[in-house]
Amino acid sequence: MALLSRRHFIVSLGAVAAASAVPLKTFGSAFEPPLYPPVDLSYFNNPITAAPGMIRFGYAAITWNGNDAQAIKEISELGFPGIQLRSNILKDYGERPKALRDLLDQYHLEMVALSSGGVSIAPGSENDEIAKHVRNAKFVHDAGGHYLQLTDSARIKGRKPEASDFKELGRMLTEIGKRAVDLGVPVGYHNHMGSLGEAPDEVDRIMEAADPRYVKLELDIAHYQQGGGDPVRAIRQYHDRLLFLHIKDVENLATSEDRGRAYRWVELGRGRVDLPAVFAALKEVKFRGWSVIELDSAPDKSKTPRECALISKKYVEEKLGMKI
Repeated sequence: MALLSRRHFIVSLGAVAAASAVPLKTFGSAFEPPLYPPVDLSYFNNPITAAPGMIRFGYAAITWNGNDAQAIKEISELGFPGIQLRSNILKDYGERPKALRDLLDQYHLEMVALSSGGVSIAPGSENDEIAKHVRNAKFVHDAGGHYLQLTDSARIKGRKPEASDFKELGRMLTEIGKRAVDLGVPVGYHNHMGSLGEAPDEVDRIMEAADPRYVKLELDIAHYQQGGGDPVRAIRQYHDRLLFLHIKDVENLATSEDRGRAYRWVELGRGRVDLPAVFAALKEVKFRGWSVIELDSAPDKSKTPRECALISKKYVEEKLGMKI
């Protein structure tokens, strides 16, 4: 199809403007004043050209264990342009999202995402679950953030997941996603150990059950590997549905830790995730977006969250040759 000429486009805009000059009451009550001022759309006259991949790095505040003020300060000092926050931030800023936005602006940080928690599919919980996560999406919008992260709490211990579980979770994610997108906040499903989306085939079933228009994949490469998958394969499989990524690493333990896990999350380059292959795959599929480096807690308790973040930053810059 031939591109609309700039002249024709401007003439069309003029016609719209002329029509808008007619008093609203002429058209009846169905036409209300616009919520937002007119936007210059003239750049749509230019064709969209193919672009190379581009990755922006954020860092997750989870390592600071709720001390978000310190996390914001130190993540900014380390040079990261983005941060991911958890829903505990709502305790201090839930009623004043602009204050959080101003604080992040002060530290030159973008809120990449808010971790909204797990979606329950327990009978009778639907309305409350949808309302909670949509409320969090509104907070993201008002605070100037980009995305809403959803996990799930649908896996029942001691019972094998059933087809109806995946179907119901997909439906719930879709319903939340529809409402969040109305607010301008895309939703990403985060695959996670211990959730319904633990193993690769389970992630596939959830993604198949959720409407791709409203639910994207927020791929956590270490959780995906620990769940028995190959994150490189997942990047290729879901390249057109990747919203953003969690970049983390995982190592095996000789003996199980206090929670009974024979693995733990570690700084980048200290585990068994093939990080060079992951970033090569992102380049291959021309991924353009955010990669949030995450570490749940310091694996070496003698190190501070800032020191752990610096280890991962150095790995990205010195070993992968990428700029934070």
